[in-house]
Amino acid sequence: MNISRAALLALVLPIGLAAQTPAAGSQANPITGVFRGRTMALQRQLAQAFDSIPESKFGYKPTAPQLTIGYIAQHLANDDYFFCNEFGAMKATRPAKDTATPDSVKAKWPKDTLVAKLKESFDFCEKAFAQLDDAKLADQVTMSFGGNSRQVPRAQMVLIHITDMADHYSQIANYMRLNNMIPPTALPRPGPRN
Repeated sequence: MNISRAALLALVLPIGLAAQTPAAGSQANPITGVFRGRTMALQRQLAQAFDSIPESKFGYKPTAPQLTIGYIAQHLANDDYFFCNEFGAMKATRPAKDTATPDSVKAKWPKDTLVAKLKESFDFCEKAFAQLDDAKLADQVTMSFGGNSRQVPRAQMVLIHITDMADHYSQIANYMRLNNMIPPTALPRPGPRN
């Protein structure tokens, strides 16, 4: 009987202690850490998806009213700058060609240009996240869209950014499936390391 109690204690005690120990790096800014982790995961998935889609498919859209793959790539880059510019004092500087060219024209740029521009926007967002912490999430920032401006908490910009990326990843994943491609999140995961 004492051996079974000791065995039970040996199993339960480490689990109980682990539950009380915060994950490394999560103590100072746990909310921002979660937002950053999700954003970086979506960036990796989107980059992998766009990298794996052949250039010949960048003009593809399932139906006439939908966006092409190329349009989604340039749209995501624009959105990254729009949202991540509000994460702190650091602001992006972009070439005039990237800001003055109509979206419909940018959508037809070559794949390598579109993917490079998208990855540049991901790099900027990663740097923008570095200046963000939990205490700054409640700060009011100006959200301007369609000629209208309003004050919103910075956290709203972060959440909308994550939601926007997830929405477009889902869109790209569906486009890939319609073209007999496997989206990154559906690829087999590597097995455990021995």
